[in-house]
Amino acid sequence: MRCPFCGHDETKVVDSRVSESQDAIRRRRECLKCVQRFTTYERREEMPLQVVKKDGSMEPFDRGKIMRGLVVATTKRNVTTERLEALIDDVETELHNAFRYEIPAKALGDMVLKRLRDLDKVAYIRFASVYKSFQDLEEFYEELRDLN
Repeated sequence: MRCPFCGHDETKVVDSRVSESQDAIRRRRECLKCVQRFTTYERREEMPLQVVKKDGSMEPFDRGKIMRGLVVATTKRNVTTERLEALIDDVETELHNAFRYEIPAKALGDMVLKRLRDLDKVAYIRFASVYKSFQDLEEFYEELRDLN
């Protein structure tokens, strides 16, 4: 590991522990030349997730895009950012654990909706109204009936 301070490539590990999120190993290192300490994180290498759009094109999985939609849906609701992050983490973990690296946008939206339904029903309806593109009031009522 190269020292970020002096560039020397010999360091020693002073401390190792699992990160708070349980997805990486956090290591405190010390440079053997300049004696500066720094932190590194080791994560397993994963294939990037790709979202397959309706038209067949693909785009990289974007946590920020999902988060923006969830933030809008949960505006003025008692849902913390941490809970939204956990929801997205759960979706991402499920995809990686199933070795699904390409997912149709509809399936991804359904995964988010399923979790949002358990989290906050009003936010669920808000998100569903945009995601499912309700064409009329009847579709909206149908979704409300299914919610109960």
